[in-house]
Amino acid sequence: MGAVKWLVFLVFLNFCSQASAQSGIQVSVFSITSKTVILRWTRYSGASSYKISAALSSSPSNIIAFAMYGPNTVMGSITSLSEDVAYTFTVEALDATQIVLDSASIETSKAPDMMEPINNVKPKDSRTLMLEFNPTMGTTSYIIRVENTNGFFREDTVSSSPAEINNLHPYTEYQLSIMAVKDPGRSQPPKPVTAKTVLPPPQLVTSSPSNDTIIVTWPPVAHAVQYTVSIYKFGFSTQEHYNTTNSSLSLTGLDAGSLYLIRSSAWDPEGREGEKSLYVNQTTRHPLPASVSVLVVKSDIMTGLSVSWDLNGDDDGSIEYHVTSDQGLNCNSTSSSCTLSPVGCGEVHTIQITASNEAGPSLPSSPVVFITFPCPPESLTLLESSEGDCTLTWNTVPYADGYETVVRKGNISETPCNSTSNNCTYQCQCGYTYLMSVMAYNQAGKSPEGRILNHTTVPCCPDSVSVSAVSTDTLEITWTASLGADLYETRAADSSEVILCNDTAPVCALSDLSCDSSYTVVVKPCNEISGCNHACKSHTRDTAPCMPTNLILNQSNSSTISVSWTTNNRAANYTVSADAEDVRRTCTTSGNGCDITDLPCGSRFEFSVTATSSAGRSLPSYSTSLETEPCCPVNLTVDQVTQAMSNVSWSHAKGAQSFITSLTSPHGHARCHTQDSHCLMGCITCGTNYTVTMEVFSMSGHLSNCTYQGFSSSPCCPSGIKLRLLASNSLRVSWHSSTASSLSTMATITGSSSNYTCTASPGENSCDVENIQCGHVYNLVVTPLTAEGSKVPFCPLRHYSVTCSGSNIGKVTYRGKRSVE
Repeated sequence: MGAVKWLVFLVFLNFCSQASAQSGIQVSVFSITSKTVILRWTRYSGASSYKISAALSSSPSNIIAFAMYGPNTVMGSITSLSEDVAYTFTVEALDATQIVLDSASIETSKAPDMMEPINNVKPKDSRTLMLEFNPTMGTTSYIIRVENTNGFFREDTVSSSPAEINNLHPYTEYQLSIMAVKDPGRSQPPKPVTAKTVLPPPQLVTSSPSNDTIIVTWPPVAHAVQYTVSIYKFGFSTQEHYNTTNSSLSLTGLDAGSLYLIRSSAWDPEGREGEKSLYVNQTTRHPLPASVSVLVVKSDIMTGLSVSWDLNGDDDGSIEYHVTSDQGLNCNSTSSSCTLSPVGCGEVHTIQITASNEAGPSLPSSPVVFITFPCPPESLTLLESSEGDCTLTWNTVPYADGYETVVRKGNISETPCNSTSNNCTYQCQCGYTYLMSVMAYNQAGKSPEGRILNHTTVPCCPDSVSVSAVSTDTLEITWTASLGADLYETRAADSSEVILCNDTAPVCALSDLSCDSSYTVVVKPCNEISGCNHACKSHTRDTAPCMPTNLILNQSNSSTISVSWTTNNRAANYTVSADAEDVRRTCTTSGNGCDITDLPCGSRFEFSVTATSSAGRSLPSYSTSLETEPCCPVNLTVDQVTQAMSNVSWSHAKGAQSFITSLTSPHGHARCHTQDSHCLMGCITCGTNYTVTMEVFSMSGHLSNCTYQGFSSSPCCPSGIKLRLLASNSLRVSWHSSTASSLSTMATITGSSSNYTCTASPGENSCDVENIQCGHVYNLVVTPLTAEGSKVPFCPLRHYSVTCSGSNIGKVTYRGKRSVE
């Protein structure tokens, strides 16, 4: 144990002795060997010295050895003991007079005796030694002490023989000794034995530069004088061994594409073989691909070359084949074929295949030269040498063995000739479109379809020609499509102009024709190669009449309009139309004028004239507008609002924009101008008869004068109204009439709890009210009665206070007046 460990231990003992001083001295065994026991104890307070003694356990009172120690010592030993004997050890704390203050005993046996040296040591690998020894009875385990001259020291515990000592350094010499362990200690070590580990294994790196060779390399192993390399093929038990002093080895004559297992070991100068390396797997490169064949394959997307070859069934591991063409194409595959794409016509490809496995690529296969299908012929030319005879010619192309001509007439496809030359003659008919193409072929296949030549013979005249007018200046011509025509020229001519229409459809519209004219129409079928057929039949058709012009309107009366116009048609009838929102009026003539009658008020009419003949109908003339007089309102009502003001209202009037309403009497008149359907009029004289009239104006200023039933204003309210007291609680109401009247007058007195009335006959100016209750405020209204007996609602209220004098009326006081509420 080092000095630091002893210091820690002594501090620990000192602490324990102080802590246990109050509970008595304690003793324990620190170490036991075959001859010596080391004891330790706790410090006892007041002790001047300590005595340790040994006695046989069988005779504890018979002390056979003892030793004395000072007061500051807590560890001591007793030596010269016998082997395998049980002892009782006692520690006594003594004072200065050697009196025992306290004591403690412990019983134990001595450690085992020294073992025999290790019998045999041999290396297991570069970092492990195997050792053998003679076990001893009663030993629980063994300690192997391992050390070397470089300062290495280690103790390993083992349970039996043989034992392994691991984690050592390669090619290093060690001294090994053994100690037996049992309760209570271990034996002393015997003389050590010497052993040396072997060299470490080489770290192999392998590669296969060709299909029959593997190269093995490794970093040199220190102290190695020779290397042994072993190799065997996977699936076979035979191994080959090779010795070398170099750090690399080339193994040749191997099977292509095969998996080999390789290991190696190094030999030291003492002639010992070192630790063998782990097996390294290495596959040789794949053999050269053979039996290569090439075919053209086509799809809807592209064309390619399908390259195939024979597979070697003895290959180990995964293999990828790489196919290349000198035209820059390549493909990869793990099977026996792959496709180079895209390829074109007239190409020459030199193709080679390389097989690759985990070792790398093989040598390329023997080159295969392949010529693709030829390109399509160009410069197709057609010569129509005579009617019904056509000759097609073309330029020859490289790599072609022959040519196939395809002619399509409508939906019929023919192959009129296969040729090794550059022309083909066949029979062609008029009125047909021919599509012609030529394909070249060789052993790789046919070329793509090249340029298609289009040839159309002279077309036939169309049948079922129909000429009809679709508008005043347009003729529509229709016909049955003719064989061989891809364009139709339609011509319409009159005495002054020619109109042309070219179209591919069997219909044509000739526009901008002169009205009221006779045209000759011809339809000519055409095609780009043979031109137009000029021998087709013509057709005659008249255009519609010309549009009337200079429309003039004259208003005869409020409901009749005379219409006239200018025309230059050869023969036509004319219809005049007058259209409003919900009204239509017409007149018809062969001349240049007629009358439109029975036009309603308040309407705006659009006038136009249309000419009609056997050739059709003209466009209507430009329209002219005319507005009839506005309508008078059907209903008009006058309502008196106050004695001097009335409200006039009326119903809707068609065509009206504004109104001037007048109330007229000998005493004056009232008038208002408005766009509304009502009007408030002031300055009305009471008791007066008024004449009611209205002027209705349209948006354009047309005027209608309207007269309505007269209006009488309400009777005038009395003036000079007085209220005075009569006898017996009665009151008399008196007044002055505004005009002589044949109407009765009613006085109404209204209080908070009672109401009173009295009525005066026509011509009378007063009336009496009896039994009036005093002590109230009353409202008094005096108003004339209409012939129907109703009160005029516009007369004002007067306020009076009626006071009491005892139980009778004392006084009547006027309080003012206000309008009727």
